[in-house]
Amino acid sequence: MKKDKRRVSKKKPVAAPGGRTATRAAGRQTIQEILSQPEAWLETARQFERNGNLTEILENFSAKEPWLFVACGSSYYLARTIAAQWAKLLQVACTAAPASELFFAPREVMQRTGARQVVLVSRSGKTTEVLRAAEWLKANAVARTLGVTCSENSALAETCTHLLTLPWADEKSMVMTRSFTSILMLFERLGAKFTGDAGLASALDGMPEKTAAWLAANADKIRAFGAKRRFADFVFLGQGAHYWLAKEAALKMTEMSSSYAQAYHTLEFRHGPKSIASKETLITFFLSDAAAEEESSLIGELKKLGAAILVVVNRATPALRRDSDLLIKLGLDEPEYARLALTAIPAQLLGLAVGLRKGLNPDVPRNLSRAVVLDANGGTGKRRSA
Repeated sequence: MKKDKRRVSKKKPVAAPGGRTATRAAGRQTIQEILSQPEAWLETARQFERNGNLTEILENFSAKEPWLFVACGSSYYLARTIAAQWAKLLQVACTAAPASELFFAPREVMQRTGARQVVLVSRSGKTTEVLRAAEWLKANAVARTLGVTCSENSALAETCTHLLTLPWADEKSMVMTRSFTSILMLFERLGAKFTGDAGLASALDGMPEKTAAWLAANADKIRAFGAKRRFADFVFLGQGAHYWLAKEAALKMTEMSSSYAQAYHTLEFRHGPKSIASKETLITFFLSDAAAEEESSLIGELKKLGAAILVVVNRATPALRRDSDLLIKLGLDEPEYARLALTAIPAQLLGLAVGLRKGLNPDVPRNLSRAVVLDANGGTGKRRSA
């Protein structure tokens, strides 16, 4: 008996906007990296307790002198977040500058900050502006330098006086997720060591387990919200260190979903930007302990204007429950300093969900490479390195 040889037509994958092909695998690497953050934090703690690198940093850098952090892109917002935390914790001047500012106006930046110890952050270890800034600092011998990267083969090893590497935190996808929070946790731990705060160190020790439980309870809820609701505008608001998490959140939304996103200090949103508030606008609040009451009053105002509201807060009030379209509670007893890495995660999940809803692949965003490597003329080189 002959087999019925019917031709089975294979449907071609649907082309997503921008010419990319949308497949079931879209975003798979990114979500795996987002959900693996607690494991990456545990490994970060294990590695640096074991190899003695943090002790070396404590011996060669000072908690009593000004700090300057230098980076680009997500690493710059990471640097700003660390600087804001350390300025409060160490009670010393800490700031950050884009690497291009240090490269093009080095003496002005060094004089303005008064820093004689500089941290240079580059996930890939190949970011051209960061490497050029490191080269200038080495050539002029104006500061002790600490390079921070996820690459085990970085030119920062040659230009910086000290180097910290976190290869286990690196991503295979394009955008920074677990590397951002792992480096943040590392410097939070270093800050606790500088101050000798055993309670803070203990709080950081408990964050991986508590974050894993939080992800299990909340990740799907955030992704479902991003997949269901459609918005024309995305706004992220925060005060203090949370402002820099808001900037990073806006960048994540832009990278993962090719959406236009903005970030402001929370109360600054009243001064002009409020004009875009509408039912087509999603406004995300990162509420801080210090400003939560005033920030909550703004939430009520914007809700009356018809805007959709997403709130990330440690403890919720009845007013927040009433005015939020999506309320994300951390529900932790740890101090705010220890909670910031977890606070960054909801925006990663939201950006991923919006990108997938738009038929994009957040693993490989349009027009981007994992590292910005410039040629001798300052343009993007043909070869893009991870």
